[in-house]
Amino acid sequence: MYRIIHFLLLTLWAATAMGQDIELRRTTGPIKLDGVLDEAAWQLADSADFFKQYFPYDSSYAQAQTVARILYDDQYIYVSGIMYNLDNDRDYITPSLRRDFRGEANDSFSVLFDPFQDNTNATLFGINPFGVRREGLIANGGSGDGAFSLDWDNKWKGEAKQYDGYWIAEMAIPFKTLRFNEGQTEWNINFYRIDSEYTERSTWAPISRNFSIVNLATMKKMAWDKPTEKPGSNISFIPYVAASAQRNFEDGEDGETDFNAGFDMKYAVTPGLNLDLTVNPDFSQVEVDQQVTNLDRFEIFFPERRQFFLENADLFANYGNRGTRPFFSRRIGIARDESTGQNIQTPIPFGARLSGKLNDNLRLGLLSMQAGADDAVGLPSYNFSVLSVQQKVFARSNISFLMVNKQTFNDPADFNTVDYAEWNRTIGADYNLASADNIWTGKLFFHKSFDEDKPEKAYASGFELNYDVPKWSYRISGQVVGENYNPEVGFVRRTDIQQLSSTIQRSFFPKKGGVQSHGPGFDIDMVGNDQYGFLDWDVNLLYNIKWKSSSEFSLRLRRQYTYLFNGFDPSGSGGFELPSDSDYTTNLVIASFQSDQRKPVFFELSTRSGEYFNGTRVNLEGSVTWRYQPFGFTSIDFAYNRIRLPDPYADANLLLIGPRFDFTFTKKLFWTTFVQYNSQIENVNINSRLQWRFAPVSDIYLVYTDNYLATDEDGFIDFGGPKSRSLVFKMTYWLNF
Repeated sequence: MYRIIHFLLLTLWAATAMGQDIELRRTTGPIKLDGVLDEAAWQLADSADFFKQYFPYDSSYAQAQTVARILYDDQYIYVSGIMYNLDNDRDYITPSLRRDFRGEANDSFSVLFDPFQDNTNATLFGINPFGVRREGLIANGGSGDGAFSLDWDNKWKGEAKQYDGYWIAEMAIPFKTLRFNEGQTEWNINFYRIDSEYTERSTWAPISRNFSIVNLATMKKMAWDKPTEKPGSNISFIPYVAASAQRNFEDGEDGETDFNAGFDMKYAVTPGLNLDLTVNPDFSQVEVDQQVTNLDRFEIFFPERRQFFLENADLFANYGNRGTRPFFSRRIGIARDESTGQNIQTPIPFGARLSGKLNDNLRLGLLSMQAGADDAVGLPSYNFSVLSVQQKVFARSNISFLMVNKQTFNDPADFNTVDYAEWNRTIGADYNLASADNIWTGKLFFHKSFDEDKPEKAYASGFELNYDVPKWSYRISGQVVGENYNPEVGFVRRTDIQQLSSTIQRSFFPKKGGVQSHGPGFDIDMVGNDQYGFLDWDVNLLYNIKWKSSSEFSLRLRRQYTYLFNGFDPSGSGGFELPSDSDYTTNLVIASFQSDQRKPVFFELSTRSGEYFNGTRVNLEGSVTWRYQPFGFTSIDFAYNRIRLPDPYADANLLLIGPRFDFTFTKKLFWTTFVQYNSQIENVNINSRLQWRFAPVSDIYLVYTDNYLATDEDGFIDFGGPKSRSLVFKMTYWLNF
């Protein structure tokens, strides 16, 4: 009976609520964030209701309905949500009490703001039933890799409270945290909810299930009751102090101690344009990178996580494609120690970054950073400068221009290294396509690098076109990368190539049963150049299955061809190399499975097994996680590769295993320990971090890092030989003016 009444109420509700936008009204009194909506102002606030289902279906109203309300005063935008359940007695799911949770099976309520109404960039604020908060940035309209990042942090408040049959969230988001222009009368807005009980995801503005839930193409309007005003002075000052002790046992050196202090500062030049300044920054709070077994012939990409580079990061980072980027901010201030697989910090005396909106359609990014000399490797001090300009065209597309300059002002006679270059520059332009309905997306780009030798063929150009509707998706892309293309501040996996790839997939959506969607696909990728012809190609038959429980399975049957123009050891163990000018055609299976993430114990497994160059490879990778909510989880990541090659080439059994212990004692006190054993580089890494968030976005860290030799001189496992060790203390404090 309850479900029948619920359905009738929803039907009546739909008749009056559908298609409405929301009005943002000034609060008539103070708002106390306590998860209790007893203030009179909430009763007068406009509401967003009648949420549509996004998953498992997108053609019906949500079973678990949500009512969101919104208000403002001189300092904050207030958001509340009442998340109703169909059953009174139930448990909610959270991975831990740590900020910036994510996952499609975790209960949460989120709001998205697009103040400039470009349907391309937005800011997200979310909270779960335990009062754990998260904030993130959305770029590229919410589509594609890296479009949604939770690495960005800022100040805001939020509380939640659980009741029988529902839970309530309240948020207070400072105007100083948001970027907007004066005199605006409308913003774009959307709300979404994830409910673990029914594996349901729902949104206020409907979103087709073939798009991401943070897709910005179909946002609704939020009308202000009066035009926006400048929020007053908006300055954030974030000083830090850090002390460390470290020792390198391999060099036989005595231990060293160090003390550093510096600061970051954020200044809102206008409400939409922000200036970031940094003096002697320290990035020791960045989590250790998860190691991988590298059986590739090319460099592996690791994403940027440093706060200084994150706001408006797409203005700088989204040129080109994932494997051919003219600018990659991790080239500044970070080097990689290949003996341990860890990244190490190089000094940055100072830097500045201006980014944001000049008006509703024009964005500007300007960056200049000075990196100190590294006497250990004989490199001079370099200045890194970047200019990026992006102009919106049509409904959601844009044209972007980039210029990157790396230059030293030191005397070349003072440095003697083969890697030394006085300057390197790159310019380029991209056209980013996004149709109003997001069915068509893509890009077109051309970039050119310049250096002292002035070589020919120092360019990269490419295109991408995507067509996406619920039952069909099609993608075609291509690029040409010249043999002398050399953006030293970029990330380029391969040069001297011509590449063309295409994928087509069909999706079926059963009306009954536990499967949400399934379907086949076909994929082809070809890489070659004028000198050798084909260098690589692969042809794939695909099949993907997604269950309503959140489990997923994908299968790929691949036939591939590889031409080696240089010698290569496929065992990854430093053995005898396969000769150059040799080629290999192989067949293999690529598959992955992700279990129901709502369970206390869940796992992910993948394999890439079959013929491998002139031998065979058995591969198994994955992770197993045990969640003991709300206080954290224990997980173990692993990768095993059994490689067998004919004589005289080396066999290998490569193992990478990484247990992780993540304890969140409260919403302010966290302890994480990450152990990584990598047999490929014969290293055991231990990284243990205690974090106390003593004030909003203000932390004290104590970080212990240890690296051990993983094998003895006879090749047996032996964790007794230390390589390096460090202990770091750091305190940051966020002050607003």
